[in-house]
Amino acid sequence: MRAWAVVENGKPLQEIELPTPEPVGKQVLLEVTHCGVCHSDLHIWEGEYDLGSRGKMTMKDRGLVLPLAMGHEIVGKVLRWGPEAKGLTAGQAKVVYPWVGCGHCDRCLAEEDHMCLQGKALGIFQNGGYATHVLVPEPRHLVDLDGIEPAVAATYACSGITVYSAIRKVMPLPPDTPIVLVGAGGLGLNAIAMLRALGHRRIVSVDVSAEKLATAREAGATDTVQAGGEDTTARIVETCGGPVRAVIDLVNGTATARFAFDALVKGGTLVQVGLFGGELAVPLPLMAMRALSLRGSYVGSPGDLRAVVGLAKEGRLSPLPVSTMPMEQADAALNRLREGRVTGRVVLSAA
Repeated sequence: MRAWAVVENGKPLQEIELPTPEPVGKQVLLEVTHCGVCHSDLHIWEGEYDLGSRGKMTMKDRGLVLPLAMGHEIVGKVLRWGPEAKGLTAGQAKVVYPWVGCGHCDRCLAEEDHMCLQGKALGIFQNGGYATHVLVPEPRHLVDLDGIEPAVAATYACSGITVYSAIRKVMPLPPDTPIVLVGAGGLGLNAIAMLRALGHRRIVSVDVSAEKLATAREAGATDTVQAGGEDTTARIVETCGGPVRAVIDLVNGTATARFAFDALVKGGTLVQVGLFGGELAVPLPLMAMRALSLRGSYVGSPGDLRAVVGLAKEGRLSPLPVSTMPMEQADAALNRLREGRVTGRVVLSAA
């Protein structure tokens, strides 16, 4: 099979030839038709995460081995499967759940694969969707498209379930209670669509880019706040009519975490999703006196993917804006994202 792989961190992706896997057991081999380019791919390509005063965490520390075909927002057609895999038909189009684990621990058996301590996520710890083929551990990691545009469906495997899982961590809230979303990129736009699909009415989008905030308003944000300067928190509070009960930080850098934390009302929750990096210094007495909650949120479960696809099938979930590029242009697509020239999501296509 062909793959567009990270051979050296920070260097252009290279087209390489790899053996096409032969599925055994419950494994399923798919021909990749679409693969989203996610901001997390930039961290993998760069090879490290910024931990603030604690330095850097390298992808090597996490167990990454190069060369690697990145890509975890995958749609493909079923080709072959092992003798223990059931319920499949050749040619079926499927969305792939990529956050696979060991398959045997209590978390995996409870369909909390993304919480497995021996994570084997596609596109991170094993080859993913920047390739002509991908090997999936078992059929339960595959979800039928049923008429959803494949390029859009691909985004549900990361962007979709990430925001769905994060939103569930602040719910239930009354529909007219402001929920603040920090970041109006692909995750932010998907979060707006997800909140609307779940019946929430007051959605506040925060970003440094006026252009992205305009797109957020078009997507259904009821209010927008342009971040920047020391008064970002004050402007969020003013827009929301007071301190807020829920902030979902889809950027999660030092600056965004601070203004998001400072905007919380007593009993408020900050859900940290993004991987931009840095650190947050938390005033410890305020955590107790104001009963605040800080929660990390890491992607989602196979059940979350089925729920998100279900919302899309019902017509309740507005599609994320996507643009497509040929798989052969994976490196150019990654650089488009790195330079901030992507609205919504760019998706690689084999066609």
